[in-house]
Amino acid sequence: MQFIQTFSDFHSAIETLDNGGRFYNFMTDANDGEITAAELAKAAGVFSDQQKMKIFLEMSMLNFSSQEKQRIYDMMPTKLQKKMAEQPLDRYNVHEAVEYGYTGQSVVITGIPKWSLNKTDFMGFIMIPIMAGSVTTFTMIPIIDNYDVYELRDEESDQTFIVAHAKGKGKLPNKVIQCGGILKELKSDKDKEVADKLFLEIVYCIDQ
Repeated sequence: MQFIQTFSDFHSAIETLDNGGRFYNFMTDANDGEITAAELAKAAGVFSDQQKMKIFLEMSMLNFSSQEKQRIYDMMPTKLQKKMAEQPLDRYNVHEAVEYGYTGQSVVITGIPKWSLNKTDFMGFIMIPIMAGSVTTFTMIPIIDNYDVYELRDEESDQTFIVAHAKGKGKLPNKVIQCGGILKELKSDKDKEVADKLFLEIVYCIDQ
């Protein structure tokens, strides 16, 4: 999880996105008028995760008009534009996330996070992959083993939604923020086959 800044204008977006990629991206050049996948990945702080790249881009362009957003997408190769179009991002308040969210969905949820030191507040289990040679198996572990977990609260409805980020990434402030990431399954009992609810694995945040 990392806090990101929204682009202040079109030119600041270009400075960030048309960056030449990482040092080993020999086929990309900074400030050449094209935004490649390698450049977008560098700006987003990932390597090849296009779902996270799309979340970063859309959150960064929060204050852009539809015309400004389209100008950014028009600077991408056709293949990358299509890939980005295949990664929709939905914006929810807490109530909408509870009502409409589904596993694997990219979302931005707005609310006030509350973190608790009481581990019994977040007794849920997540599935993680384990590699054994060339075989991948899955095991269930408590969510608090891998994540710092919060309840994201909606001021109007007073509903809550569980959000979490990897341990060691700092604490979220107790005020209105936007959390962007991917919805994942959370089980209340590790022996159940069906997930009881969802939680948001936070990738990026914007401080309101």
